[in-house]
Amino acid sequence: MSKRDYYEVLGLGNNAGKDEIKKAYRKLSKKYHPDINKDADAPEKFKEIKEAYEVLSDDQKRAHYDQFGHTDPNQGFGGFGGGSDFGGGFGFEDIFSSIFGGGGRRRDPNAPRQGADLQYTMSLSFEEAVFGKDTTIEIPREETCDTCDGSGAKPGTKVNTCSHCQGSGQLNVEQNTPFGRIVNRRVCHYCNGTGKQITEKCQTCHGAGKVTKTKKISVKIPAGVDDGQQLRVSGQGEPGVNGGPAGDLYVVFHVRGHEFFERDGDDIYCEMPLTFAQATLGDEVEIPTLHGKVKLKIPAATQTGTKFRLKGKGVPNVRGYGQGDQHVIVKIVTPTKLSEKQKQLLREFAELSGQGTPDEQHDSLFAKVKRAFKGE
Repeated sequence: MSKRDYYEVLGLGNNAGKDEIKKAYRKLSKKYHPDINKDADAPEKFKEIKEAYEVLSDDQKRAHYDQFGHTDPNQGFGGFGGGSDFGGGFGFEDIFSSIFGGGGRRRDPNAPRQGADLQYTMSLSFEEAVFGKDTTIEIPREETCDTCDGSGAKPGTKVNTCSHCQGSGQLNVEQNTPFGRIVNRRVCHYCNGTGKQITEKCQTCHGAGKVTKTKKISVKIPAGVDDGQQLRVSGQGEPGVNGGPAGDLYVVFHVRGHEFFERDGDDIYCEMPLTFAQATLGDEVEIPTLHGKVKLKIPAATQTGTKFRLKGKGVPNVRGYGQGDQHVIVKIVTPTKLSEKQKQLLREFAELSGQGTPDEQHDSLFAKVKRAFKGE
């Protein structure tokens, strides 16, 4: 049975960020862990989920998988890796190429080929990542030379078929080996594999057929993108070769931090300072959110570290799956400068609370420590 796509296994798209991959893995591994899920197929599903995560969470393995899928391009005939050399400058692919006439290894130099993909790193503010925006970027990329229409030849001159490879882009090279005389195919170094020779090169592109230009591209950034995620802009990479399709442009986002808010997935976290009086007596305070100010009722006797949730005040999910929340963590601020009257009032408060004066509390604490050491 063929393996399922790793992104499909984790329920993700191929542009998922590391945090999304980790979150999906945790959720699914808990669901299908054999110790929890007693279904007959749970162990196999758990194994599949773990394998997908190990590949997609590793940058090198993921890049390899994105390019080749489940196929290992390094596996050659008989497990020799396809390109293993015997020290004489030839490998098994050369032997089978000469025996079977090249099989499917011979590539037409004039066949259409897709253009290369491009990558662009975009810096976003915290708010721009949350709400998204429409913008225009400028990228340098290769375009077809207008002077020669991509031929590489000076206008009015002809492009000739390479007389060395007869337009195939490859040359046969004979070698004496322990197996006898072997004929290998190599890229024609006279025409660099193009199968063409230009006698008079275009003065604009110098025979390359392409020139580097700055291209303006409109990009719509969806709301909710996170740091490290990327957006694929189809067909905006390098132009194709010989009429092939253009490559794609990948916009990678770098999101700057915020002085007050912190983000974890689609949720927002912030610390809200309260005075001792506000925490003790309760109060109604204004809380800044990314969506405007809201009022939050602080109940009496609130302790430092208490967390309040503001539902729907977080980040919109980039895939449209609802909206995160904002979590407000209370931090009671202890005053560093007190007037004599304030100190006296606190002493009176301590006495009325049956806690004694601060000095008495200090002595009592040390007495407890001493008893702990003595084992009392």
